[in-house]
Amino acid sequence: MSIRVLSVCFDHLTLASAADRAMELIRSGKSAYVCTPNPEIVWMCRSDPALDAAVAGADMTTADGTGILWAAKLLGQPLPERVTGYDLMTAVLERLSGRVYFLGGKPGVAQRAAQAVSARYPAVIPAGCRDGYFDDPAPVLADILAAEPDLILVCLGSPKQELFMADARKTLPRGLMMGLGGSLDVLAGDVPRAPERWQKAGLEWLYRILRQPRRLVRLPRLAAFVLAVLGQKVKNRGS
Repeated sequence: MSIRVLSVCFDHLTLASAADRAMELIRSGKSAYVCTPNPEIVWMCRSDPALDAAVAGADMTTADGTGILWAAKLLGQPLPERVTGYDLMTAVLERLSGRVYFLGGKPGVAQRAAQAVSARYPAVIPAGCRDGYFDDPAPVLADILAAEPDLILVCLGSPKQELFMADARKTLPRGLMMGLGGSLDVLAGDVPRAPERWQKAGLEWLYRILRQPRRLVRLPRLAAFVLAVLGQKVKNRGS
């Protein structure tokens, strides 16, 4: 079952069922990818056909953001809960016994994230690391192919990570890719995650803005998302 918010369809999943589904995709032995759009990414999909197609082609799409839950409820098709990329990643790592490739961040971030994961999850084997500063994906794909990972953490930011995963699935014979934004920075200890009380209150976005004021430039996209959802609500009511 999927829930449509503007042009993006989200799977009707809890965190536990999303993690179970991710493990099924890993055990399938095929190449697959997961997208975790927030309201900003949903808005970007409206003006970026390539990004929209990449998100639509994902094997699983979860709601990363309270704004998505608000929109789904307003449009009459509520989602069970927020499933952030970071939470989904950690839930999968807890279940996984296999090889993981770390892709993204500034130089050194992926390596520190791999060390942290290896210490926290003994059954996880770091299979390779690569920073997110590249224009030609071919050498990156060659490195991933040689590493033979079960799980690839793709932390390149949007739309780069979604476009990379959609293209990489054509090349990689197996492995689950997960588009996770800045999750490697959190794993590496470079960026703190919002305290749990902020997360439960649905204010993780505000915590990030307070910690990183440069994120204020994203507010116009969030406002545009809200207006578009309200417009969709009025259109649905009229029809």
